Amino acid sequence: MSKPFASAGDLAEKTVSFTEIGPGLRAFTAEGDPNTGVIIGDDSVMIVEAQATPRLARKVIEKVREVTDKPITHLALTHYHAVRVLGASAYGAREIIMSHKARAMVAERGKEDWESEFARFPRLFQGHEEIPGLTWPTTTFTGHMTVYLGQRRVDLMQLGRAHTAGDIVIHVPDANVMFTGDIVEYRSACYCGDGHFGDWPATLEAIRRFDLDAIAPGRGDALVGREMVNAALDSTADFIRTTYRPVARVAARGGSLKEAWDACRAACDPKFSDYAIYEHCLPFNVARAFDEAQGIDTPRIWTAERDRQMWQALQG
Repeated sequence: MSKPFASAGDLAEKTVSFTEIGPGLRAFTAEGDPNTGVIIGDDSVMIVEAQATPRLARKVIEKVREVTDKPITHLALTHYHAVRVLGASAYGAREIIMSHKARAMVAERGKEDWESEFARFPRLFQGHEEIPGLTWPTTTFTGHMTVYLGQRRVDLMQLGRAHTAGDIVIHVPDANVMFTGDIVEYRSACYCGDGHFGDWPATLEAIRRFDLDAIAPGRGDALVGREMVNAALDSTADFIRTTYRPVARVAARGGSLKEAWDACRAACDPKFSDYAIYEHCLPFNVARAFDEAQGIDTPRIWTAERDRQMWQALQG
């Protein structure tokens, strides 16, 4: 490999924020690192996204204990990616919830994704030696399910494919706040290596129809107020379309992956090069867009070896 992935050199610690986004609702954010959500009910707490390791999860728990001593009983995982799920054991939650599709993706590609992500972005796996193994849900669903934290209602829903085929969102109706996982990002690149470009914009519009007061996105600052919410939905859709269209044009004329990479950079660099993890995501985004444009509907499994081969092809 002629040079390492951009994320291999990303070693700087990020400043954590713990933002109130509604009554009893918090967003744990860290300058473009993976976010975690907190939903405080009458008698218990639901966490949304586990972080990548138990050590990183304990940083979330420390913040939670600053605002409530209620037990953490539920952990909702919006999709299967290692950086979102492998810290689950730290919470001791009795219920770990995923979509049925996300669980199937753990079975199909969870181990490979863990190895791939660890090799790409080592800083996000601080304390990786504590990870007990793959994270498996105790509960799965298809479509919609509701959890009650005492009297507080929490709706978990599949609104469409986007970041992965198994994505869910978590909506708290009494506050009209949603935790979207990586379907929505704010001033952070979307990772599209397992994505569905053709479906993603419609899924964003399904979120928009809730007319939300706040969103905890997958990465980036908490989105408080409808103006900020809609701006993030718009910018995420723009990122997806701007990434896919030039790659699809190259694929349609029989061009190479390297030509698709160059075309994507020409379109995306002027708009998004200052976004968090932009350089990290771009090669995986181009590779997946190139596949989808050629009719490959199910994303191919990323492995550490495939990562290296793809990166080498883009260096020519």
